[in-house]
Amino acid sequence: MAGESTPQAGGNKGGWHSGRFAHTFAAIDLGTNNCRLLVARASVDGYEVIDAYSRPVRLGEGVALNGSLCGEAIERTLAALGVCASKIERHKVSRARHIATEACRRACNGEDFLALVKARTGLCFEVIPPSEEARLALASCENLLDPEIPYGLLVDIGGGSTEVSWIKVFRRADRLGGVATELLDMTSVPWGVVTLTESCVKGQPREQPVTRACYDDMVERIRTDLRPFCAKHGIGGAIARGEVQMVGASGTVTTVSAHHLGLKRYNRTLVDGSRIGRDSILRICDQLSEKSVIELTDMPCIGNERADLALAGGAILEAVCRQWQAPMVRVADRGLREGVLMDLMRQADREADPFRCRDE
Repeated sequence: MAGESTPQAGGNKGGWHSGRFAHTFAAIDLGTNNCRLLVARASVDGYEVIDAYSRPVRLGEGVALNGSLCGEAIERTLAALGVCASKIERHKVSRARHIATEACRRACNGEDFLALVKARTGLCFEVIPPSEEARLALASCENLLDPEIPYGLLVDIGGGSTEVSWIKVFRRADRLGGVATELLDMTSVPWGVVTLTESCVKGQPREQPVTRACYDDMVERIRTDLRPFCAKHGIGGAIARGEVQMVGASGTVTTVSAHHLGLKRYNRTLVDGSRIGRDSILRICDQLSEKSVIELTDMPCIGNERADLALAGGAILEAVCRQWQAPMVRVADRGLREGVLMDLMRQADREADPFRCRDE
């Protein structure tokens, strides 16, 4: 069935015909705001994307207020997943994993919706917990970390929630980028760009900027949820000692980076792996906070699709940077899909290893 991960009988072929090189992989990340697909094959230095798809379906629209997925959001998402299923079938995908996050976790009809997805498209989804989101995000971003800096903060701003991971970083020569990590702890803040927008600025006229008090309240909501995690691990002191690096993975962070770079059109090659200083982030977030949705629509790399949610994204990113004064943020245009692909390839390698215990 489309979307299921099915081990293939590979005979005794080796080298380029075994393990990860014997398969075509697919991963779908169904979030609160976006539906994203990657189809890829393994390459010497990672993987080669052979097809990709991303659509802002707003699946979580209204969930924060009503507790359930609404009909229009369901239909938008089903249409997007139909496109994904066609691409997966066309490319003869042999290994796949499809995940759903906060919207389906939170909605009372989330399971019914995913049953409908399977019936309509053949795609099988699993609803993953925040801890698995954090693990997958780290898997995709690991090689952006500097092995000479002992700790890392990975911030992933989603549509329905924001995950923050506290990471131990160390050098390992046999890993991509020479870096390995240990996920020490994570926290999931129950605010993302969709849920914060719906809670704080729903009904705001598109031509009218929000008040400073409203924006400051959005920032404070996030900081309130971050403070206990900061205190638990002494993150502020570690940052002051120069022991912490920060990575941001989300549409918000990549958009702010693109604006900082002066891009008229978004370019992933320039944004992924770029660095942006804390002061520049705070300056840009302050600029965004003073603009109406109409004005945000006219800004390069924001446009109509991101404008409604840009203010909330900026407030979350500002809260993170005010809570943790790391001087620089490394920007990651990658996320859960890429983490899933790395997992699938490693699993294929393990299953093709003739010395691996068959009973484990």
